[in-house]
Amino acid sequence: MNEKNLIKLAAFYVSDWHLTTMLLPYINKNLKEEVKVITILENDLYENIDTLVGKLNFEDKEKILDINWKKNIPLNYEKICSILEKRKNYQKICIIINGNEKYIENANILLNKIIDKEIIDGEIKIVNCFDVTRLVGKLDSVLDKHDKILNTSGEKEITDVYDNYIVNK
Repeated sequence: MNEKNLIKLAAFYVSDWHLTTMLLPYINKNLKEEVKVITILENDLYENIDTLVGKLNFEDKEKILDINWKKNIPLNYEKICSILEKRKNYQKICIIINGNEKYIENANILLNKIIDKEIIDGEIKIVNCFDVTRLVGKLDSVLDKHDKILNTSGEKEITDVYDNYIVNK
């Protein structure tokens, strides 16, 4: 896989409701662009997604609800491979990962092993979603592992969101 084809985004949230309100417009946009959206979740988000999709005016409500918003634990190599199997016939893939810091790290390790072994021509975006209240003093180290930020206004360059951030990749 070409490094240019893999983009890692960090998303920070304060509650599951904040996370879902941030993700829904982004996912809706991706679905319109025929991007395959895959989730790797430590906790269920289905109830929140279902409630918000019902209240908001999205064209692709059914496609959004068809995404697996249930938790995917325990994580293992075979499970991640089977999740990625669903990407066939798509040139672009968006993988949403949510959980505690260790869960996100483990999911990324497994994804990197699989991506390194496969020849993937398309683009893969990995969106790592962190509960910001659990990252006290770790924000810079998390940002160092990502290319961009996802927030309520969409994808942004890290330095556009965090003025004082110095890139340490």
